[in-house]
Amino acid sequence: MKDKLSKLIDVKSIVTILLTGVFGYLSIRGEVTPDQFLTVFTVVIAFYFGTQAQKRAEEAGHE
Repeated sequence: MKDKLSKLIDVKSIVTILLTGVFGYLSIRGEVTPDQFLTVFTVVIAFYFGTQAQKRAEEAGHE
């Protein structure tokens, strides 16, 4: 359980969650168009999950 919590508190995770919240808020306020939100959100999520997949692949290769 502590291991999962420590991974959640990883800097990349915090940045991803924070950016998602900020752009969601700006989108609700109308300061960011839905197209801009979708572009930024897609890039952030793709980066986050891409780095997680790479990290798992590297860990699996070391075993």
